[in-house]
Amino acid sequence: MTVLVVNGVRQMVEADPDMPLLWALRDRLGLMGSKPSCGIGACGACIVHLDGAPVRGCVTPLAAAAGKEVTTIEGLAADPHHPLLRAWLAEDVSQCGYCQPGQIMAAAALLAAHPQPTDLDIDAAMAHVLCRCGTYQRIRRAIHRAAGSADMPPVPAPPPISATAFQFDPWIRIDEHGTVTILIDRAEMGQGVLTGLAMLVAEELEVDLSAVRTEFAPAGPAYINPLLGKQSTGGSTAVRAAWEPLRRAGAQARERLITAAARIWSVEAASCRAAHGAVLHPSSGRRLDYGALAARAAALPAPTQVVLKPPTAFRLIGQPTPMLDAPLKITGRAVFGVDVQVPGMRVAVVLRCPSFGGRAVSVDVRAAEAVPGVQRIVPIASGIAVIADDFWAAKQGREALAVQWEAGPLAALDSAAIRTALAAAARDPGTPVRDDGQLDAAFAQAGRRLEAVYETPYLAHAAMEPMNCTAHVRADGCDVWVPTQAQGGAQETVAELTGLSPAAIRVHSTFLGGGFGRRLQQDFVAEAVQLSRAVDAPMQVVWTREDDLRHDHYRPANHNYLAAALDAHGRPLAWLHRVTGPAASLDGAHFPYAIPHVRVEHTEADPGVPTGAWRSVAHSQSAFAIEGFVDELATAAGADPYAFRLDLLHHAPRHQRVLELAAERAGWGRALPSGHGRGTAVHQSFGSWVAQVAEVSVAGDGRVRVHRIVCAVDCGLAVNPNAVAAQMEGAVAFGLSAALKGEITLTHGRVLQGNFDDYPILRMDEMPLVEVHILPSREPPGGVGEPGVPPVAPAVANAVFAATGRRIRRLPIRAETLRTTS
Repeated sequence: MTVLVVNGVRQMVEADPDMPLLWALRDRLGLMGSKPSCGIGACGACIVHLDGAPVRGCVTPLAAAAGKEVTTIEGLAADPHHPLLRAWLAEDVSQCGYCQPGQIMAAAALLAAHPQPTDLDIDAAMAHVLCRCGTYQRIRRAIHRAAGSADMPPVPAPPPISATAFQFDPWIRIDEHGTVTILIDRAEMGQGVLTGLAMLVAEELEVDLSAVRTEFAPAGPAYINPLLGKQSTGGSTAVRAAWEPLRRAGAQARERLITAAARIWSVEAASCRAAHGAVLHPSSGRRLDYGALAARAAALPAPTQVVLKPPTAFRLIGQPTPMLDAPLKITGRAVFGVDVQVPGMRVAVVLRCPSFGGRAVSVDVRAAEAVPGVQRIVPIASGIAVIADDFWAAKQGREALAVQWEAGPLAALDSAAIRTALAAAARDPGTPVRDDGQLDAAFAQAGRRLEAVYETPYLAHAAMEPMNCTAHVRADGCDVWVPTQAQGGAQETVAELTGLSPAAIRVHSTFLGGGFGRRLQQDFVAEAVQLSRAVDAPMQVVWTREDDLRHDHYRPANHNYLAAALDAHGRPLAWLHRVTGPAASLDGAHFPYAIPHVRVEHTEADPGVPTGAWRSVAHSQSAFAIEGFVDELATAAGADPYAFRLDLLHHAPRHQRVLELAAERAGWGRALPSGHGRGTAVHQSFGSWVAQVAEVSVAGDGRVRVHRIVCAVDCGLAVNPNAVAAQMEGAVAFGLSAALKGEITLTHGRVLQGNFDDYPILRMDEMPLVEVHILPSREPPGGVGEPGVPPVAPAVANAVFAATGRRIRRLPIRAETLRTTS
């Protein structure tokens, strides 16, 4: 028994003294604000205070906290006026929010030691607290704001919740208090969709966002994404797909409320109007709040024809709006999948074969079964599951398993061999997917030919919240609690494994600690369902960081062969782009430049590594190749890279406009300090156009420092400009992690990287200044979650060339390849 004082309350904790403090807080005391992520003290998501000093709960044993004052995010958040909480809200820091309790606890310790911290103080204290969403510059501003004397509002209280609410349609409920509940049918993983979809409804419903609460919608046919044909969140489609349907739903509910009021007053509905959660009759001055009308209005049929507001009448859409879920996320109250608690629940971790396609040939479970808390060892399709009372016991049990593996058919997979195989496959022509003009004749007649190969590696998603799922399978149905991007896919998976009808399967969506495409997969759902059936009890499967990195569905590697035919003045006459790799790496080679003869070819070559969607999918690879080679063409022509692009984009006005804006705001052409360089890139994806200008320096040892990235985006009408800016900032951080650090390597069919120590992501002290400029537009919304990623790597690589004269044609950008440059 260990005695702790937790948030001012004396607690008796019955657990192994060696149990990490993190799991004692979560599994013994139910304090879920501190988050598991890496398990080795490398990320900071689990930071709490011991006697005021920040410690990482995942590597601090329970015994080390005995008799000390433990403060968690729940203790700090007990004061809604705490300056850090208010500053976090004022700067709208949180995206997915999973790491934010750890960030805030680290910042609190910093301010206690340095009440007026400098940027260097902030870097020293916060550099090892990781954020995959890239909220670093907002965190920096929030810390400075909290250290100042600016007056900031407290954390707001949520609107009242009534047990009696009236359903208008699949998305809208209104209760007698007038509180509007909007069901969010997409995954909230930091992209701000919860707020954006609520804004669409609230705009037409004429209700203030302060009167809105949200819930995640279940799986069901009403929630199918019309752009994807299934209920899932991906392709930067959430707001685009909802743009008309959710506004129409809000307008229909508004008209039903107006009709109900008009009937009560015995007046024409046309003489009434809705505003701020009430129906008004201007000529008589009468008013009825929505709460008083909800029951009558919900019973009315929905009008088949409604008039949607023109953009000139928008009151909410287009206004920078704070994230509605931020108060939950910064106080540790947001429920992520790993936080789910179900009565009678057991916890499992799975030992999987380290090589792809392998299997266990013998298992000795005796030592694992002797671990206190371990209940059962169960083989399932993906490996050997250890089921226990809690995560820590399950993990210790897994470590005690003795398993002999048969490596399987992919045991020879090796990164160098894969690279060689892709290069070999690229030697022959591929399948044309675009063939304009007479490319072969143009090459035959050209005075000069330019060729290059651009390569990209396998990449992991590395979301801060490892994969997890909780399932309870019964004879008459199944409940699944899961952080998923694909509610429909989860329901289908359960149906396939259990034989239950979809109507008997309830999918409870939680917040996602990052998704980036990884949570479109169903492997973690399948494991929880299989184990729940095996033990006839609720089952939570939790992956470790090593599981997460070594059993991902990776962004595939690819090989890009590019060739251009040039005229006597170095201008391009023809362009050939041959993309070789697994199917998921072939798309995205959209070539916008005005060159008369263009051929794009695909050659599918799949070594067998599991692959899947990764933020911006193949656009992140194609943009690197295209924009890098376009820069080479500019050099060959003796032209300025920006002017060269602009000239070849005369027929592509949206490309031109973002490129012009980024260059103008970046000061293109102005002198830079010695050793610095600027580079640019522009790319269209997911219905949006993004241009970026990067400023970098390269040290004598080859280390690249990115100082500034200016980003211009045309995403059509920006529903929430604040979310657009946040997504562009986060995309830059995500793209920089890939460009400067990211690579999954394999040997003997297994992934070598296992945690943030050998698969690093960008840290706060590496984050450049990011400026986001949004072009005003009345066009329908485009995507914003992914389009900011593709231009990052080529802009940085082109800037490195400007600074050093060395071309980067293979990612990541390695210091050793630049060490000799000055």
